[in-house]
Amino acid sequence: MGDAGLGCTGNEHVATPHLDRLAAEGARFSDFHSSGTVCSPTRAGLLTGRYQQRTGVVGVINADPKHPSHGHALPHDELTFAELLRARGYRTACFGKWHLGYEAADNPVHHGFDEFVGFVSGNVDYHSHYDRMGTADWWRRDELQPEAGYTTELVTQHALDFLDSHVARHGDRPFCLYLPHAAIHDPNQGPTDPPIRGPDRRPRSELAPTREAVAAMTRSLDAGVGRLLARLAALGIDDRTLVVFLSDNGGTRANRTTGEGVRGFKASVFEGGHLVPAIFRWPGRIATGQVLDIPAISLDLLPTMLGLAGVAAPRGRVLDGVDLAPLLVGEADELRERDLYWQFKGNAAIRRGPWKLVATPRGRSLFHLGRDPGERRNLAAAEPAKVEELSDALERWRAEVARPSRPK
Repeated sequence: MGDAGLGCTGNEHVATPHLDRLAAEGARFSDFHSSGTVCSPTRAGLLTGRYQQRTGVVGVINADPKHPSHGHALPHDELTFAELLRARGYRTACFGKWHLGYEAADNPVHHGFDEFVGFVSGNVDYHSHYDRMGTADWWRRDELQPEAGYTTELVTQHALDFLDSHVARHGDRPFCLYLPHAAIHDPNQGPTDPPIRGPDRRPRSELAPTREAVAAMTRSLDAGVGRLLARLAALGIDDRTLVVFLSDNGGTRANRTTGEGVRGFKASVFEGGHLVPAIFRWPGRIATGQVLDIPAISLDLLPTMLGLAGVAAPRGRVLDGVDLAPLLVGEADELRERDLYWQFKGNAAIRRGPWKLVATPRGRSLFHLGRDPGERRNLAAAEPAKVEELSDALERWRAEVARPSRPK
């Protein structure tokens, strides 16, 4: 989902009333970024609060067993927010997409999650739950366990069941629920589309046109968010629960909506690859209707969770994210200045204030995002000192975070 994927951010094709309500009842960032431009790396960064390059997960972990990356996984010496919170008494769960290791030993339940239902590959057929290689991919904990249903609705229902059982069995014990939806990822299938993988597969030609399918997928996702918000209220824990919504990277050409003036798409280090919607809602703690035009990144989620939970950051471990809580609850007006970085394959970028340098094998481009958010005017020739300054910083960062990709 790109930055303009929601009604409140400019989606003209499909209404998202529940996500729009989430934004109206909390704070929405207008300058929020994923730490990567594709799924596996961004998830490694999100879960650890560290640039994914430090974890060795620098590219998509491929579903093809013959691909060199297939055996890669999030290293077990990395600490996830689930592990850190569980150590402080939180009950943890993950329902949906993992994409950080295909083997049972790399399952979410071995990275701090008490419960997991979902799939471990990059995407599954929304109805049959087969991955793109034609392999069944639906797990309960670390065992394959097929389950009928539309993926978006299934993971939502598991989240609702988790909330119900948690409150009934554990009362006031805190919880951390990670709900990484498949939508709106390829294959673009709405609830009424046929399966295109597995034993009952139909040809892709029987799917609805892409725009219609993406709209149906978005509506299903939005409806699931509405069900979750209603359940939090019904259980009486609404005002004690922080709800965060964000996308894992920018949109593809297929699901890009109108209203986005950014350059590039998923897998690009231009803004279109990593500028994403991000909403934080906590009734009574986060003021309603805020639109924060402050640069932030998905790496900030882990430090924010730890700060709100009163959990100290792990000693001897670099965290690249920062705690957003003071900003969200009105105790601060801004974040400390910092550089933000992106790297995928041979392309990289650094953001410093309004300046952004994009480095590719073809050369280096410089943009002033305050005056040119669409990255259309290359100022490299006019600002050689700034290019050198940012290039030096980017190379130092690359050297600092580099860690070899780790096969099993």
